[in-house]
Amino acid sequence: MFRVGDTILSDEIATQKFACDVSRCKGACCFVGDAGAPVSKDEIPALRKAYKMLEDELRPEAREAVRREGLIHKKPGKETEYEINCVNGEACVFVQYDENGIAECAIQKAFYEKRLNWEKPISCHLYPVRLKRIAGMEYANFEYIPDLCSAACERGEGEGIYLSDFLEKALTRRYGQKWVQQFSLACREIRNG
Repeated sequence: MFRVGDTILSDEIATQKFACDVSRCKGACCFVGDAGAPVSKDEIPALRKAYKMLEDELRPEAREAVRREGLIHKKPGKETEYEINCVNGEACVFVQYDENGIAECAIQKAFYEKRLNWEKPISCHLYPVRLKRIAGMEYANFEYIPDLCSAACERGEGEGIYLSDFLEKALTRRYGQKWVQQFSLACREIRNG
């Protein structure tokens, strides 16, 4: 583990090679798992705005799930933690599929098309790193799930891309440029032993 500011990070974030390969995984992080993407209370208004704008573009079963169960759920047993609703416990309600069956985030697509000014929840942007707050400290952990991440690890290894570099934009969004500069230096020190 290493520390940057008020965040404790697992060493794998510095040492693991990783670069998403959606042509192989098909965007599995958007539809595999037992719960929706974690979101902060501060992100809920942006998610509601995105849903209102994108509702007609989403899959009928996603719109039905939101109508029946809502867009956001509180995590079971965690009154201050939230997650995005999923369709039948699988795909996020914002998932769309392209002509090759690859899951795409409707929010991110609208962001790239300049229809939204918010890219997606930070937990999605940082995946496969998950954040948890404990006693005033934030913990960042590489959550390796072979079914989801093996293709990305193989691509990262082949192309020489570290997870820390792959996530630079998301980390800058979360922590700011100054933090990322300190983080990058710490990662190089860890890799150089």
